[in-house]
Amino acid sequence: MRSDGRQKDELRNIKLEVGILRNAKGSAYIEWGMNKILVGVYGPEEAPPAIENLERAIIKVEYRMATFCSLEEHGKYVPNRRAVEISKVLREALSNLILVDRYPGGLIEVQILVLQAEGGTRVASFVAAVAALIDAGIALRDIGYGISAGKVNNEIVLDLSKEEDNLGQGDIPICITRKGDILLLQLDGKISYEELQSAIEMVRSKREFFENLIRDAFTRRYSKELSNDLVRHI
Repeated sequence: MRSDGRQKDELRNIKLEVGILRNAKGSAYIEWGMNKILVGVYGPEEAPPAIENLERAIIKVEYRMATFCSLEEHGKYVPNRRAVEISKVLREALSNLILVDRYPGGLIEVQILVLQAEGGTRVASFVAAVAALIDAGIALRDIGYGISAGKVNNEIVLDLSKEEDNLGQGDIPICITRKGDILLLQLDGKISYEELQSAIEMVRSKREFFENLIRDAFTRRYSKELSNDLVRHI
């Protein structure tokens, strides 16, 4: 049993909403535990000549933490190294999920704002970004989702809280597709190969949960028929 009473494969409470920003092409809001994250998607639009790629779309991701989201971020107005790094890895993960060759010469922007942080913001941001991209009508090769696995008290667990992240033996953010292809895997700590494989399989076991989470968000916002079509055709 973990410090917050969860089982080793139990996730914190997750709430997902889509289509909430009027001026964005697509948008999503996620509450994951105490994390609160807002995502807006803009484009595709014509990319500036300096970055234009005539064969595929350019994906731009900006991950920012609101100055009031945590004690650590209070009063900070310039993105720190962590925010820059998360922006980069999320861009790489989303670029491998989006069918970028459908938008030659285009630019797709994903703006992520963390309103409140409590561990696992990069994977929560990824889930919200996927939902916002679907809401924007951006073509994806599959649905993607992410969970931060980790090692706590010599045991592999899913969805680290901030306390577990700070005091645990390892943190493993993993983003994968519904088919099980890995889009993002990072490791902070020391774990064995067998423990890493266990973490990946535990994340893969949550496929149906996240598929239903995304489908239900679109059902509430639009209709059951539309949400089923969106999930089925990705």
